[in-house]
Amino acid sequence: MRLERMLLAGCLAASLAACTTTGGTDNPLPRASKSDNALEGARVHTELAQTYMQNGDLQGALTKLNKALQFDPNYVPAHTVIAVLYERINNLPEAEQHYRKAVALDPSKGDANNNLGAFLCKTGRASEAAPYFQKAVADPFYQTPALAWTNAGRCQLGSGDNAGAEEDFRKALTLDPQNVDALYQLANALYLQNDAFRARAFIQRYDALGQPSPAGLKLGHDIESRLGNKDAALTYSRRLQSQFPDSEQARAIDSSASQ
Repeated sequence: MRLERMLLAGCLAASLAACTTTGGTDNPLPRASKSDNALEGARVHTELAQTYMQNGDLQGALTKLNKALQFDPNYVPAHTVIAVLYERINNLPEAEQHYRKAVALDPSKGDANNNLGAFLCKTGRASEAAPYFQKAVADPFYQTPALAWTNAGRCQLGSGDNAGAEEDFRKALTLDPQNVDALYQLANALYLQNDAFRARAFIQRYDALGQPSPAGLKLGHDIESRLGNKDAALTYSRRLQSQFPDSEQARAIDSSASQ
């Protein structure tokens, strides 16, 4: 028994080298296939690249991602992460190429379709983005469909379809009632449709989650101002100036107050 333990330890130390045990069995331990090794190499280098990106080393991350794709050119997470990196350094053609490659490799995958849809929306192609969001939410194994509905709504809002955006944000909130972004965006969509009364309900739900932002506080101020509630508007204004004094939104309120 002790000899078998020693031989097993030798197998682990050999790191994928072929090894057998003799303590009661003549069957060799299974060899790792070339495809398994390629997949593991791609996974490890992709995870290292993500760590490099978090630490701000984008060049090191790019090197690791290229290495990951050398191990396995069809590894979807590597294409996704390298697309994000290229987008971050404003190399949009390369970013789009890898977002599209991720979708091509796994056409029904929710994450890949949502990522491509969000990219197309950010680059001004809302109509082209819409089908990808629909594919994302159609994936029964997609774990964050509320994110795709929120992204779809943001895309609609950006293209001027406030009513369509409202519908998408409501779908997101049906799935995730505490979705901070969807609550803010729905309040904004309603405000843009001159429905300040219903907008107030959603900005209050947003505010109750305790994650204030300059945009959220400014929207709260604008909603209450439109409703004629000067005290409530002033409360939002003071919070904005106290918590985010250097924000664009705080400066905008200061400017309007001085006029």
